[in-house]
Amino acid sequence: MENNFRLLMLGAMYENGGNTTHRFLDGHPQMFVYPFESQIGTRLVMDHLSSMFPVKYRWPVFALDATPYQDYKAIIDEEGKIRTRTPNVSKFRHMPFELSDDERCEIYQRHVEQTGRSRANNVAAFFRATFDAWKDFKRTGEESVYVGYSPIIGVDSDKILEDMPQAHVLHVVRNPWSAYADTKKRPVPLSLAHYMLGWTMNQYFALLFKEKYPDRMHIVRAEDVMADSVKTLGAVCDKLGLESADSLKTPSWNGVPLEEVYPWGTIRKATPQANRATGEELSDNERAEIRAYTSQYLEVFDYKNFL
Repeated sequence: MENNFRLLMLGAMYENGGNTTHRFLDGHPQMFVYPFESQIGTRLVMDHLSSMFPVKYRWPVFALDATPYQDYKAIIDEEGKIRTRTPNVSKFRHMPFELSDDERCEIYQRHVEQTGRSRANNVAAFFRATFDAWKDFKRTGEESVYVGYSPIIGVDSDKILEDMPQAHVLHVVRNPWSAYADTKKRPVPLSLAHYMLGWTMNQYFALLFKEKYPDRMHIVRAEDVMADSVKTLGAVCDKLGLESADSLKTPSWNGVPLEEVYPWGTIRKATPQANRATGEELSDNERAEIRAYTSQYLEVFDYKNFL
């Protein structure tokens, strides 16, 4: 096992501010921040949650008899591989990104040849190879922590933290009204009942693992990130032994400030005012139904009087 690999893995239910928080961390001088969602799951993930959440978002499972090449190909990494292999159909095609997926695969295999195959080593090699192959990544030379984000991966926090002794998980929660109002804007949105089942399951696992791993499982509210990203994320940096940074003030991609987080996430303007206005788009019946579904978590996260 590669015991010295430092990973900060972000997780959040859809439209809960995970991409937004990820972009606020981008540009931190001590972080290698993955450029897109880190969809490191494989199609071999099969458990009681597989029917609820897409396997591309889960902590990966690898075949026992696979080769490093086959392991790399098994990692779904949909956003990254589409941008590198078929850039013209990527929603990120407007951003410069010099990375060859074939070269990254070769570098990945060399890393695994050094460390050996295991889930932890495979994931570490994937992140290391990405930044080794990324030609126009703006380096500071101070980077020491790799930062990934995958929706709902917090449900696998125990696996992440057990596999990687130096890893931390950051779970992001957003009030369920604004979150559902944003998910309704998708071309094929989840139903309210389906969405709320996923939202509550994410909070259940986050709180469960926070109790089990209090020093390495962290929870922030999207509302607090929007209100004061430097204070909220600076506190997380402190727990990782990292400095706060001016870059935490502004969402960015490869250090380039973003006027809006979209298309990295549904949230366009990461402000408290826009967040509240989004929740207010819902009907009275929708608001009441959401309150009923999420009642056991509203006081825990101080959302009881949000709307």
